[in-house]
Amino acid sequence: MSKRRINKVAVIGSGIMGSGIACHFANIGVEVLLLDIVPRELTDKEKAQGLTLDDKVVRNRIVNDALAASLKSKPSPIYNQKFASRITTGNLEDDISKVSKVDWIIEVVVERLDIKRQVFDNLEKHRTPGTLITSNTSGIPIKFMSEGRSEDFQQHFCGTHFFNPPRYLKLFEIIPGPKTNPHVIDFLNEYGDKFLGKTSVIAKDTPAFIGNRIGIFSIMSLFHMVQEMDLTVEEVDKLTGPVIGRPKSATFRTVDVVGLDTLVHVANGIYENCPKDERHDLFKLPGFIQTMMDNKWLGSKTGQGFYKKVRKEDGSSEIKTLDLDSMEYRSSKRASFATLELTKSIDKVIDRFSVLVDGKDKAGAFYRKSFAALFAYGQHRIPEIADDIYKIDDAMKAGFGWEHGPFQIWDAIGVEKGIELMKAEGFEPADWVNEMVSGGKKSFYEVKNGATYYYDISKKDHLKVPGQDAFIILDNIRKSAEVFKNSGVVVEDLGDGILNVEFQSKMNTIGGDVLAGLNKAIDMAEKDFDGVVVGNQGPNFSVGANIGMIFMMAAEQEYDELNAAVKYFQDTMMRMRYSSIPVISAPHGMTLGGGCELSLHADKVVAAAETYMGLVEFGVGVIPGGGGSKEMALRAQDEFRKGDVELNVLQEHFLTIGMAKVSTSAHEAFDLNLLQQGKDVVVVNKDRQIASAKAHARLMADMGYTQPVKRKDVLVLGKQALGMFMVGTNSMEASQYISEHDEKIANKLAYVMAGGDLSEPTRVSEQYLLDLEREAFLSLTGERKTLERLQHMLKKGKPLRN
Repeated sequence: MSKRRINKVAVIGSGIMGSGIACHFANIGVEVLLLDIVPRELTDKEKAQGLTLDDKVVRNRIVNDALAASLKSKPSPIYNQKFASRITTGNLEDDISKVSKVDWIIEVVVERLDIKRQVFDNLEKHRTPGTLITSNTSGIPIKFMSEGRSEDFQQHFCGTHFFNPPRYLKLFEIIPGPKTNPHVIDFLNEYGDKFLGKTSVIAKDTPAFIGNRIGIFSIMSLFHMVQEMDLTVEEVDKLTGPVIGRPKSATFRTVDVVGLDTLVHVANGIYENCPKDERHDLFKLPGFIQTMMDNKWLGSKTGQGFYKKVRKEDGSSEIKTLDLDSMEYRSSKRASFATLELTKSIDKVIDRFSVLVDGKDKAGAFYRKSFAALFAYGQHRIPEIADDIYKIDDAMKAGFGWEHGPFQIWDAIGVEKGIELMKAEGFEPADWVNEMVSGGKKSFYEVKNGATYYYDISKKDHLKVPGQDAFIILDNIRKSAEVFKNSGVVVEDLGDGILNVEFQSKMNTIGGDVLAGLNKAIDMAEKDFDGVVVGNQGPNFSVGANIGMIFMMAAEQEYDELNAAVKYFQDTMMRMRYSSIPVISAPHGMTLGGGCELSLHADKVVAAAETYMGLVEFGVGVIPGGGGSKEMALRAQDEFRKGDVELNVLQEHFLTIGMAKVSTSAHEAFDLNLLQQGKDVVVVNKDRQIASAKAHARLMADMGYTQPVKRKDVLVLGKQALGMFMVGTNSMEASQYISEHDEKIANKLAYVMAGGDLSEPTRVSEQYLLDLEREAFLSLTGERKTLERLQHMLKKGKPLRN
């Protein structure tokens, strides 16, 4: 069978979902044709312009307006706005024939079978045989959509359910139709993972598939429980948020964002189409939900849902909460539970579950009740919606942002303890669970030789989860592969001569122990290995240097110790750059301040697409002191081209730091020169990142890596640049765009990046610039306003403008 390639896709339907899918294909470099219907009447604006229904601008108005709205939305559906040029728009009358030239057609029209069938009738007239054709339905049975179509259409047709927003949610459900060719399913499964960066899950053609069947059950279960247990909206959101590894928006805030009508639509679909579901009645809407639907309190889109933002008389705003008894909005109440206090010292979410279900207060009762219901429901969905437990867990993690799926949570509590919880709530374990336990198997998952194995019901044994060979899961290898550990890092042997430095500090901040671990790893690699990867699989790569330590030293005026600490950071960055082995950084999520500086000094960066990178030190009243200020001056110099206005290039790099710019994706970091074209690379699937970074380190070693020579040729512009910067910062302060303290910090940065007040452009060493940078950093820590900013960030977690 010839190798299938996807160079061009057609997306039919440009609503929120269609435009989002189009943007995500553009994100990965695919050419997209986005089509929608032709308007049937003119707008007032079009009439005033004298346009007619035959004008191209009118005929493409629906698709163009929808795409424009999507590109302006926040968070952005696209990695970089310039990628939007990969999308061509058109309409379903004039441009339908163009689908003959695409490799994959994705239908994303309204969720009505009759309309979808009309669209497929039209597409089949123009589609080239062999072209993939899929529907992004969230619930209409695939078998109904492919009925009556040609044999070739049915063999190449299936469901591909993206979750909204397509860029950010990783779940990609693939639902075969009755005649779908298995090769098509295999191709989409691999394509979703490797190219789209998704967690591909093959689902059965059952109502709501996997993610929504379990996810909507979980939410509906809470809707019924909230009144039964006399809980408030705030209490449920406190109990179902980050403490159990769920998104910050928890339950009710998430429903407000997604839209209550969307959730109700899926719940009604399950209620109508799953009459034999043992929890059928749970999908009936509780009274308060019906009232909200009647009142059109659907969430963010209608201005009120479970929460409502109201303007106060003084002009400020307040978030009010819906009282589910009175159905009126009231001031928010703080929720607190003794059981949650017990988990504050437990960093890993997976280790909290056993403590939560043992709680003696209302929170403990809530967790026992809700987990019992989740376990009971999940166990009965096999083999109805999926044959394997890992597919349910993967779907919940990737589609609903859960850190752990139902069977992983059950394992964490203990399989037998979970059965006890279920029985206490009147549920019985499924036959296969009883069989597993009586067969001596005490867990749903186990880890062997760095791989995860799951309990297979038909084989009655643990089998390896497929597709893992492309991943390195640090949790699975840590104990067996550990070669060094301190309180800040674990250094693991990834095999093939490559070490990995994994941060273990709170929020992966960089302090003395992390730097010691980095130095130790480089020492070890130079002696016995071939390369080092700096990477972890926490929520974020690193939020920066340990500012608590900086604040303490500065407040105590321990400037010698602070000078030594900053120098140690700088020296470690330079050690990374000038070691005799390749050092690869693998950033993802927040990569701020010191985390960004670390990546700037790696031989190569293998960044996850979702990397939010920036030098944000201005927010705490200092300049980048770990080599970041020096590095941006050096990178500006390396960008100077003959005939350039060198000051303009330097100014761009100065503003990147001065305005604390943070990229909204790894691709945007190239525009800020925090990542470098031709050197650094982007990985779409974060699960593949460590393995990819390891492969790059191995390749660099195999190609003959040579220790770089220290730079002594950095061109700095001296007074010429310094004068321009100071005039700029002075005028910004005068027009009250920045504060007096901002001006002081900016001028210190200007001094470093200009190379001091040299009378003419001069070539200097990196160490010269590092010394200027450290001196400027230390002088700023002696300022009262910097101490105020540091303290505010430590207390409130956000910058202070003073």
